[in-house]
Amino acid sequence: MAEEKVSSTGEEDSQVVNPWEVTAKDGGKIDYDKLIEQFGCQRLGADLVQRVERLTGRPAHVFLRRGVFFAHRDFDEILDLYERGEKFYLYTGRGPSSEALHLGHLIPFMFTKYLQDAFKVPLVIQLTDDEKCMWKNISVEDSKRLARENARDIIACGFDVTRTFIFSDFNYLGGKFYENMVKVANCVTFNKVVGIFGFTREDHIGKISFPPVQAVPSFPSSFPHLFADKNNKVNDKLRCLIPCAIDQDPYFRMTRDVAPRIGYQKPSLIESTFFPALQGENGKMSASDPNSAIYVTDSPKDIKNKDSIEKHRKLGANLEVDIPVKYLSFFLDDDAELEHIKEEYGSGRMLTGQVKARLIEVLSELVERHRRGRALVTDEMVDAFMAVRPLPFMFS
Repeated sequence: MAEEKVSSTGEEDSQVVNPWEVTAKDGGKIDYDKLIEQFGCQRLGADLVQRVERLTGRPAHVFLRRGVFFAHRDFDEILDLYERGEKFYLYTGRGPSSEALHLGHLIPFMFTKYLQDAFKVPLVIQLTDDEKCMWKNISVEDSKRLARENARDIIACGFDVTRTFIFSDFNYLGGKFYENMVKVANCVTFNKVVGIFGFTREDHIGKISFPPVQAVPSFPSSFPHLFADKNNKVNDKLRCLIPCAIDQDPYFRMTRDVAPRIGYQKPSLIESTFFPALQGENGKMSASDPNSAIYVTDSPKDIKNKDSIEKHRKLGANLEVDIPVKYLSFFLDDDAELEHIKEEYGSGRMLTGQVKARLIEVLSELVERHRRGRALVTDEMVDAFMAVRPLPFMFS
């Protein structure tokens, strides 16, 4: 088990990576090897990918095969306990700050859906409407409304309602969840939270007090309605696996440091690279900049007219920086076709226009499929996913 590096904010001269900012300075690329070293996580190798295939009896997700999910914390321990016949649960989340999700937002949910189906385990999805209210200066009412709208997009990914609990912080916080927040807060000094997250004297106390809110879904006792037995006792040894982008790592470095001190298991993580903005790989696709993003509400015409697809950056067929090729690496399922495109494009036998045309086709199909799924999500379905209730499947 790797030693926890709790105090790194992920900020260096060449790049800034934290839950609120992802930039590589001077137009450079995010250095993921440096992040692994800074954060103290582990590279996710081919041996673990092959082990997932063996244990689940199904092909690895494209995001695993192609290294989109590239780092982890104790994912091997999750596979160990699964191989012994023990179970775990999944936890992921979304900070609702926009009316619709963009493609970068979809990545953790697409992958989490795969994990839920492959391992047949429960899932909790946190909507941090309180966080966006504090960081984005969105009203409480609008934050709650956006949470519900984003829940529709999440449900449209195909999650199983009998295995999934979606909750918004404004609606759920209290009881055992809040008790765990207080336990975590008591273990983290002001100096430590500043060291982890880089807070300044200008940040209001809401920001400084928020990290325990995102930490405690890692603990099963935060959800007694899901994980308590007939005697109303929760198994605190139940492990949690968190699929997320690596910019969320600071929250869970803190969580993993605190967990043993309050009698809980450390959560495990499986962490992804960032889905690059249309302008290039020096940052991630962001809802704060509509010109950097392709949304699930975009039409095929919208997708075609997005800057980086229609206006080439004159970098030729440099596969290391070419955004259309990068996007195909995320969303083109066919490995053989992707390798063919890379070979032909890299050699000059395929033109930029042909690659972009195939990308527009792939993204349009993805967005249209999601749009059809979202249209089927009713208010009653949202209520069902967000209802506080036992999940009837439990661990069967």
